[in-house]
Amino acid sequence: MHWLLSGPLSVEKLTVKIAGLPASLQGKKLVQMSDFHYDGAGLSDEMLEEAIALSNQIKPDLVILTGDYVTTSPQPIHDLVLKLKQLQTQAGIYAVLGNHDIYYRYSKTEITKALTKIGVHVLWNEVVYPFGNELALVGLADRYSPEFNPAPVMEQLNPNIPRIVLSHNPDTAEILQAWRVDLQLSGHTHGGQIVIPGLGAVVAYRKNILQLIPSKIRRCFPLLRRDNFVLRHWEWAQGLHRVGRNLLYVNRGLGTYSPGRLFCPPEVTVITLQRE
Repeated sequence: MHWLLSGPLSVEKLTVKIAGLPASLQGKKLVQMSDFHYDGAGLSDEMLEEAIALSNQIKPDLVILTGDYVTTSPQPIHDLVLKLKQLQTQAGIYAVLGNHDIYYRYSKTEITKALTKIGVHVLWNEVVYPFGNELALVGLADRYSPEFNPAPVMEQLNPNIPRIVLSHNPDTAEILQAWRVDLQLSGHTHGGQIVIPGLGAVVAYRKNILQLIPSKIRRCFPLLRRDNFVLRHWEWAQGLHRVGRNLLYVNRGLGTYSPGRLFCPPEVTVITLQRE
């Protein structure tokens, strides 16, 4: 995607306070990248290389990848990992898959193997402890997968241990209110791509716009009959949100769909952990 249609890369910085975070983890830095859609059209090599260089300059303790590495065919993952293997971290790279990464029956296996081969830890309904047993990192199956079932994953955690949850689709924050989630990291939305300053993503008003189209016309176009076909909670399209007692951050992603982005630049996120 040409930069005129995607906009320049933006670096978003936030500090997240976590109750019970051990002193040894104070100031730890995470870099989040999401929604690459590396298919020859959605993301330029120049922007990808810029994002990787920015991440390496920050010297993060962890790099987090929150899904949608490809758009349809899994084949581009083999070129993408040649770029991603340049990422440098202190304690590893952790990833979850998105809905586009399970597009075909064999996509999940091929993409997981390619990422694993360069040292990326792909989490699929799994809990790991990259800094020891004082902070859990949880990676869930994609919301659209029949294997999405957070209960047995979340219930294996000690409720007193802080945890960060990786889940591609931010709609899962509604379900995850049943458990403690100190920080959920998601993508999927591309920030809405077209944003009206002061109002938010245009797609959030899609339902109101559809009501202006006569029902006879809507019935002729299946796409116009599908409400919430990407996301229910467009109010969570990007940025930081409080969902019940939990905290959700939604990354705008690096890749871009046609017709492009407006007031919604692609994003690399830098997250600093602090004790509450």
